[in-house]
Amino acid sequence: MKDKITRVETYKVRIPRDTPYLGELNKDEYVNANGYFVRGANKSIYSIYDQSLLVKITTESGKVGWGECVAFVGPEVTEAIVKTIIEPQILGRSPIDVVAIYEDLYNAMRVRGYFGGFYLDAISAVDIALWDLKGKILKKQVCELLGASETQKVKAYISGLPVPTTSERAEMAKFWQDKGFDAVKLPIVLNVNEPEVEVKSLRDAMGKEAKILVDMHWRYTSLEAINLIERMNQYDLYLAEAPVKPEDVEGQAHVVRSVKTNVGIGEELRTIHEYIPRFVNRCMNVIQPEMGRIGITAFVDICRTSMGFNQLVMPHASIGIGIFQAASLHASVTLSNCVYHEYQHSIFDKNLKYLTGNMSCSEGYFYLSQEVGLGVEPRNEFLQKYTY
Repeated sequence: MKDKITRVETYKVRIPRDTPYLGELNKDEYVNANGYFVRGANKSIYSIYDQSLLVKITTESGKVGWGECVAFVGPEVTEAIVKTIIEPQILGRSPIDVVAIYEDLYNAMRVRGYFGGFYLDAISAVDIALWDLKGKILKKQVCELLGASETQKVKAYISGLPVPTTSERAEMAKFWQDKGFDAVKLPIVLNVNEPEVEVKSLRDAMGKEAKILVDMHWRYTSLEAINLIERMNQYDLYLAEAPVKPEDVEGQAHVVRSVKTNVGIGEELRTIHEYIPRFVNRCMNVIQPEMGRIGITAFVDICRTSMGFNQLVMPHASIGIGIFQAASLHASVTLSNCVYHEYQHSIFDKNLKYLTGNMSCSEGYFYLSQEVGLGVEPRNEFLQKYTY
């Protein structure tokens, strides 16, 4: 007899930071009463805290699965969706049927236009928790459930060089290179020199074999992006991420047709239905799916479909305590076209202590935790101190 879901609990995470994500605020940026601010450089809202939403699902036998979704803005919104819309639909069902549950949850709101945003974020946390539960019930790692267990590591690239000057950023890049990481990404719209100067500085410091990536934060028109990428590519740019606005499908395709380096997009997309027109129109040659926004079921669907369009996979890693990161790693080791996974060293390293298990990142690779399911769970002391 299948074990059935009896309880769904949510925990809103709020962890103080010494400095806001992506660095100190500029003089014209201010924090509002809810702890949020807008970055002038990319017009996006951020929190002064590390925030996410955890979901704990319990079965009648007492087994527990943990999920997490991206919620660094408005975790209360995502929590309300889980508790009022999703929980009543999954009580009494079996975690073994996780893919069917995902499809049912998606179908429940699709004709009302909720095929993105907070609703899909909420589904992703539940989906991850159900895969974790399924692994625990069947006594297998999630990567085994997805069809691959021999490989237990994923190549990592360094994301972010949070120091104030060009020379210090080059020094930090070289520091990580000496630790075994051969690729680094810099957000070029935030508090940096001329982008081509930054790329040249990194190239001079790291040598010709290193891979240099830039995050363009959807800031440019297609023509602006093309001209800027060409200037940076004098120094052998490996990838330009998010060059134009997310909705500008034709602009994305125009950039890809016009430049001689990889173009990556995807962290903002939630479903295969959003990816398909971008695959068909060749809007990228690298996809960057964000596990904390899509969940394991959609992640695998998107990445396996990408193989039919000769895409590379380099998963995005957003702000969280590491549960959706673990899910992303388990899915990534099953993909032959996954070449790197983002390593947010300023987030991942400091939050590892909040989790059980032995997930890690060193010498250029992420390593999976060896326990069944996802292999990680939040520690009780963390839940008591940093959730509400």
